[in-house]
Amino acid sequence: MLRAVLAAVLFLSAQIAFAHHGAGTFDLSKSVTFKAAKLTRIDLINPHSWLYFDVTDKDGRIEHHRCEMRSVHVLRRSGWTKDLFPIGQRITVEASPDRADPTSCYLQTILFENGTRMDRYGQYVKATEGGIKEVRGPLVAPNTQRPLRRSTGEPNISGEWAPEQVVMVDPRGVGGGLVPLSKLNEYKAGERAAGAGGGRRGGGQATGPRLYGGSELTELGQQAATKFAREDNPRFRCETTSIIFDWTFDGPVNRITQNKDSILLEYGQFGLKRTIYMNVPNHPDNIKPSRTGHSIGRWEGDVLVVDTIGFLPGVLNAPVQNSDKLHVVERFSLDAKTMTLTRSYTAEDAVYLKGKYTGSDTVNVADAPYAPGRCQELGFVDYSKQSQGKK
Repeated sequence: MLRAVLAAVLFLSAQIAFAHHGAGTFDLSKSVTFKAAKLTRIDLINPHSWLYFDVTDKDGRIEHHRCEMRSVHVLRRSGWTKDLFPIGQRITVEASPDRADPTSCYLQTILFENGTRMDRYGQYVKATEGGIKEVRGPLVAPNTQRPLRRSTGEPNISGEWAPEQVVMVDPRGVGGGLVPLSKLNEYKAGERAAGAGGGRRGGGQATGPRLYGGSELTELGQQAATKFAREDNPRFRCETTSIIFDWTFDGPVNRITQNKDSILLEYGQFGLKRTIYMNVPNHPDNIKPSRTGHSIGRWEGDVLVVDTIGFLPGVLNAPVQNSDKLHVVERFSLDAKTMTLTRSYTAEDAVYLKGKYTGSDTVNVADAPYAPGRCQELGFVDYSKQSQGKK
């Protein structure tokens, strides 16, 4: 089990490195400090939040700066709220610089005038004496007292669900590898997590063709993956990647609503909504293609089986693309002892995949309410031009 967890963390590390703005443009090996900066604005948004501040140089000129933070999903689950950042107060910002944009940075730490600090991956709660205090681990134990079955007999999977957060051992976000939040206390701040530092080709093989979800890509699929650029990633246009990828990536809080003849899945990532039509034996012939496709479901014992077709061409999981031939089968299982909901999935697409793209993920009873949040991709903006540099 431990090996499986570590393998999943390493895979997620690779996903985060590719999917986030930071790894591509920020130099995490360097650090800069902005003292006596004036906080001017904070945007808690997806896919990345931003902290804005002004710095006055020795000649009295004002420089406008911004630092990238984590997504609003994980920040609010980590105790970050807008009221903690009063506009106009003086702060010290420790950050990694952007390689191209001198006015943008990757936030490591914020130091406030009252002596408190907030680290990029820090988890915070309100302190009884005022202010906040850091918690190294999950913030709250969600209420898991809920009916295990509906009145009609099937498992009760309605409610709000979220994946466990994965954080860096170094709370500043500049090293130590990624670990599940529940295991954070097993490491000292700055200590390197075992196995951190990159993975191998599919299945742990050091050689051989690269596998994605256990499958090789077709020749066309490989060509598309090779040409895939960061700008091609849908999330940087505030668009859904796929029903597979967005269910757990970046720690969203999702919501499931079971109705008489359907089940509604609401993704915290970009507010994607899926309707699973129950008791419908076959897909209709006139499906209008979409990123969610058309889903029909059935219960096999206590397992919800969902069959989905009718997709628009797009991205399955960057850099793997999908065609309109994509076919996804998901199986949702509720563990009544741990109150976790596990989804296993299989995707087939003869245009881009030689075999079956498979995987699984697990969500817990959410520690925060469902709230998709606003999305605005600002990672590609040259802020030095937007802010007109120095004044």
